[in-house]
Order: sequence, then C-alpha cells, then structure tokens
Amino acid sequence: MTDSILSLKDVKLTLQASSGPVEILRGINLQAQAGKALGIVGPSGSGKTTLLMVLAGLENINSGQINVAGHDLTKLNENQLAEFRRDNIGIIFQSFHLIPAMTALENVAVPLEFKGQKGAAKVAEQALTRVGLSHRLTHYPAQLSGGEQQRVAIARAVAAGAKIILADEPTGNLDTETGDNIINLLFDMQRETGTTLFLVTHDMTLAKKCDMVCEVRDGKINHLNASS
Repeated sequence: MTDSILSLKDVKLTLQASSGPVEILRGINLQAQAGKALGIVGPSGSGKTTLLMVLAGLENINSGQINVAGHDLTKLNENQLAEFRRDNIGIIFQSFHLIPAMTALENVAVPLEFKGQKGAAKVAEQALTRVGLSHRLTHYPAQLSGGEQQRVAIARAVAAGAKIILADEPTGNLDTETGDNIINLLFDMQRETGTTLFLVTHDMTLAKKCDMVCEVRDGKINHLNASS
C-alpha cells in the first residue's frame, strides 16, 4: 500500500503548567504512507510521546490540521474519537498496560468484545499463538515475564485489525536480548498485517529499521534519511 494514511499540517499544542503555558508542539508537518514504519526519535521532553497521543486522538491540538485514516480528528467529539481509536489504532506502551486481573487471553479478547467482534476469544487465541504464547493463554500478567507481557500487548494491538500501531518505547523495560526479540516480532507482525507503525524510540539504530526516520526536537520535526 502506498496511500497516505496520515497528514499533519502546522499542528500546534500548548499545555498549561503551574509556571504558565508550555509550547509542546510548535508547528508539526508530517505525512506517512499506509503500510510503512516510521521511527520517531528525539531527546527526552521533545514532544515524541505527545505526538503519539495527538495521533491517537488522546490529546487535542490548539491549531492546525490532523487527518488520520481518513478522519479529521479536530472535528470529532470524545465519543467519536473513542470509536476512531477502537476501529483504527493499536497502542503498545513501555509498561505494557495489561489488566492484572485478566488472563492473557482475556486481555486480548476484551477490546475485541468492545468492538463487537464475533468469536472474540478465538481471534484472541489466534493472535496470541502468532506471537508465540499459545501455552500462556490462561496465565495472568504477574505470571508472565516482561517479554511475554509485551507479546500480549502486541497481540492485543494487532488482533482487532488496527490500521495504525503506535509503539512508545516498547522495549524500554526489557533487557537487550528480550528487547531485540520483541522488536523483531513487532516488525514481523507489522509486515504480515500491513499496518502502519509509528515507533517512538531513543535508539537511532532501532529507528533505522523503519522505512523513514523523523526527529522531534523543540516541538518541531525534522525528516532524516530513510533507512536502507
């Protein structure tokens, strides 16, 4: 797929702090093609995670245009934004964000049930099998290693057919070997499902695995060379 799935034009976001207004995004311009992987790098506090939250419709911008998967996010109310996320977005966090009282299978199945997916448990089982956890379906997060928990999170993100996966430092809480395995799995799943991946990372080597790399610095974005 080569169609554009995302377009940001002069996106600005200012948040209020105790010391006064803080400009987080200061005129972001970005386009991304469907089915591609985009690496987002930059120093701490540069606005990388905020940019992901904007893409997910979790943070409202002050001005500019933002179109994601055919939706003008500035024109959607909170209920419409929730539906947009449900139907289009999968999010993978550094700290996994699994529900402790639910098994791996239930963690993946619940979003599918919210979406009205028929046979949600079966679809969840298939997704967990694809990430190598067919033997962990009934285990709770506390019974899983960090790498296994992140595999559950990846299964949850892709099981519902998300068009876009937003991954925020997905290996940040993992050791190097486990992190490498998770990244390989994430890219394999991205290519297999044809989703668009936005990967926030501090690791340039990791970012260069993507089709394109952008740097966020001082609330603005610079396009770096595409990966080889």
